[in-house]
Amino acid sequence: MVSIEVERTIAAPRDRVWARYTDHLSWTEWARMGRVSLEREGVGERNGSGCVRVISNRGVSVVEEVLDFETPERMTYTVRRGGIPIKDHLGECDGGTLVTWRCRFRSRIPGLGWVWKLLVSAMFATALAGLERDLAGQRPA
Repeated sequence: MVSIEVERTIAAPRDRVWARYTDHLSWTEWARMGRVSLEREGVGERNGSGCVRVISNRGVSVVEEVLDFETPERMTYTVRRGGIPIKDHLGECDGGTLVTWRCRFRSRIPGLGWVWKLLVSAMFATALAGLERDLAGQRPA
């Protein structure tokens, strides 16, 4: 099992960080992961539990489902289909000024877990840097 944890302290109020991070459609603007759309809205809250988001970039799409949504504490999600060859994925984000984004998964290709760990860690770090810039009102570089 591959485990990843990326943290970033963001100088913005907790509720503002949480609201922007969990606004899945806004990821298109700041996360640098590609275009994000909603396949299905969540139950109770548009971006909450049961929400299915689609992240598309360069012809590759990843479909993720939000599992738990505890405003403004924690959100968990899983990859349902698409993307890099991983399985048994569970992602988690703890809200607050210190944002912790962690996930675990297994590589579908034996021996390549370390490659996916490097790629996903870099992707998470880039996304959190983009979130911080976005909340500070800065345009992407």
